[in-house]
Amino acid sequence: MDFEGIFSKYVNTQLRGRYITNKHIEPILNDLKNDFEIGVAGHSVLNKPIYSIKTGTGSTRVFIWSQMHGNESTTTKAVFDFLNFLKSDDELAKSFKQHFTYYILPIVNPDGAELYTRANANEVDLNRDSVNLSQPEAKVLRGAFDSFKPHFAYNMHDQRTIFGLGDDNPKPATVSFLAPSYNEEREVNEPRQTAINVIAAMNETLQEFIPGQVGRFDDGFNINCIGDMFQSIGVPTILFEAGHYQNDYLREKTRKFVFFAILSGFNAIYENVIVVNKREDYFRIPQNKVIFFDFMYKNVKINYENKEIITNFASHYKEVLIDNSVIFEAFIKEIGDSGNFYGHEEYDCQQELFTGEGGSHLPKSEEKADFIIGKNREFVNGLEKK
Repeated sequence: MDFEGIFSKYVNTQLRGRYITNKHIEPILNDLKNDFEIGVAGHSVLNKPIYSIKTGTGSTRVFIWSQMHGNESTTTKAVFDFLNFLKSDDELAKSFKQHFTYYILPIVNPDGAELYTRANANEVDLNRDSVNLSQPEAKVLRGAFDSFKPHFAYNMHDQRTIFGLGDDNPKPATVSFLAPSYNEEREVNEPRQTAINVIAAMNETLQEFIPGQVGRFDDGFNINCIGDMFQSIGVPTILFEAGHYQNDYLREKTRKFVFFAILSGFNAIYENVIVVNKREDYFRIPQNKVIFFDFMYKNVKINYENKEIITNFASHYKEVLIDNSVIFEAFIKEIGDSGNFYGHEEYDCQQELFTGEGGSHLPKSEEKADFIIGKNREFVNGLEKK
């Protein structure tokens, strides 16, 4: 399959960057209403609509939801890319619509999306509310699941840039998956095995494009998490985690790889190749590790307790919403031996002296990453000025 060609043809250019809200998807939904069934599944704490999209006439029902964490928008972009594909005259798209019925909630947490926060307007993490169902958004999600009665559930998320894979020459975890556990013992029953087989098919495709950059999320069981809940009910559930690709903080590359995964996964289900047990392939996917900062500065001279020492320090971006745009602001984090940690961008400071705010020669945690190394190496917002 020509994944690159299909993506280039059907990528939704109306959605770009990290800040995706109802205001961004509403014009697209209006354009799609002649092809798909567009509805409102319910409303948020602040009474914003939680939109639904339904398409296909097939007997295999697939429930997809994205942005239950408001600041996790990459998979939302990939879902709309997939919808562009489905509304086309492509023969595979026609086959998918005949084989599957899709029910999609593209933004489950519209309040969090607008505020660019993980939680909803009541500061509740919706992915820890599957038992109590204390929030209106969680009730809408569970109600949609119960009424649609899916055969597959796709739980779409973003993960932070801290996650990586490998030991000696680690790479970012660009896309990670999980077939959630259905019990405390993390056993594999038939529904979880089905999810495992789909993930193995998606991983096989992604290894052609991002070798060594596909990870597996921790499978510790938590019934308060919606994916674990649905898996425990007996519906094969797949967690998607869209992560960092080299120099891709807006995650336009990552959305492409998520699209590849969506396409290849449904193709595997359609061709019925997921009946083959792929448990060993799945568990060979390396588990995510917390090993990255955004920036690492090595061999830097600092003044610590009136002594000059050579050490390392790191900085990390905070994503800040300013005037409806997400701004990446770098702040100093860890200072000292970096151990098994790496930077997505690394600098050798060649034992030259650090000079920070107010002429200090000691990096301070949570201080903005604006400083001088030596006499003339200037760093602004974490990056060295050229």
